[in-house]
Amino acid sequence: MRDWNRFIEDAVTDIQKQTGGKPVLAALSGGVDSSVAAVLTHRAVGDRLTCLFVDHGLMRKDEGDEVERLFYGKFDMRIIRVNAQDRFLSRLAGVTDPEEKRKIIGAEFIRVFEEEAKKLDSIGFLMQGTIYTDVSESGKDGHAAVKAHHNVGGLPDAIAFEGLIEPLRTLYKNEVRELGEALGLPKAMVYRQPFPGPGLGVRVLGEVTAGKLDTLREADAIFREELENAGIQSNQYFAVHTGLQSVGIKDGARVFGHTVALRAVKSSDLVTADWVRIPYDVLERVSARITAECAEVNRVVYDITGKPPGTIEWE
Repeated sequence: MRDWNRFIEDAVTDIQKQTGGKPVLAALSGGVDSSVAAVLTHRAVGDRLTCLFVDHGLMRKDEGDEVERLFYGKFDMRIIRVNAQDRFLSRLAGVTDPEEKRKIIGAEFIRVFEEEAKKLDSIGFLMQGTIYTDVSESGKDGHAAVKAHHNVGGLPDAIAFEGLIEPLRTLYKNEVRELGEALGLPKAMVYRQPFPGPGLGVRVLGEVTAGKLDTLREADAIFREELENAGIQSNQYFAVHTGLQSVGIKDGARVFGHTVALRAVKSSDLVTADWVRIPYDVLERVSARITAECAEVNRVVYDITGKPPGTIEWE
């Protein structure tokens, strides 16, 4: 068991030395990693920290509002929300390659941060919630590349900041949660389900459109609601818009509808994972609701692939 109090003390000292009294802009997504990193950085720099929450339009149903509710009033930190849905969708128009999508989203994040930093007083550093899995899977530190995480391989070569602050860069997901508890974060935040930085942009296979995102948000919300109601234990569970279409029947007529895939895994560190054995009656209920409540969906499938050989995300 790591001595987290010592880790916090060392991290605070390192951040103070690195920033040298200059302001810091924190990239806050509301996920576990960025939340823990922000609270840790706040310990080091206090009111010199500004948290920037960029709503890129690629979040789950009602998630932008949930992130605001979770943070406002709980921590004495300055938080700015930027609604940037249109610019992200515009940049992603016509793009189908998953690596290109990740790099576009990563670069656009940085551009938004740079623009917002200009509105503030002399922001020197950008804080990210990068963890070791992001680094290793992006092919850094001698690892083979799996996918370019938006906050590592997706970063543009040149950024308008003096440097990056990444206090969690050496930690795995389970360690980030332990650190979050040591920092006194609420359990609802510490054990929040992981969500990729590119959001639903990598859960919509192929081109990302507003219509596909709307369909996926509804399907994903249904799946998560039913699993939580059934008490299913899973570290990460979500729906994927596969981009596949197949023949089906709705209201007695032939339809050519979309296929949604469901994914639920158990893992301690998210480096490896096993698929969750969801009871058939729960899967049946989820499938019936999605095909009834999501007009464009006529087929639901469940992913039973572990990591490896698969990854947790489909893209």
